Amino acid sequence: MATPDLGGKVLERTKTTTKEPALYKVVLHNDDYTTMDFVVQILETVFLKQPAEAFRVMMQVHVEGRGLCGAYPYEVAETKVDTVHTLARSANFPLRASLEEE
Repeated sequence: MATPDLGGKVLERTKTTTKEPALYKVVLHNDDYTTMDFVVQILETVFLKQPAEAFRVMMQVHVEGRGLCGAYPYEVAETKVDTVHTLARSANFPLRASLEEE
């Protein structure tokens, strides 16, 4: 088989790789006013935690001052933080959530 004349050019094979998106941790922060029941409700509804897991994370927030809710791509994590703040404000609680790069 004859090699095509490329005029001195070199053919290269490119390899495409898929990179997983960076994950961001969503963390709840303790305060002196938000009820434990409300934190459990947030964990069950926003973060889809089972009751036992929601209770465990709520106790971590209460005892250690912060609790990890999960790790998500940036847009999802940002939406969850906004949802927590919106629900907390509508219930007159100062509950805070934040993002941390994993």
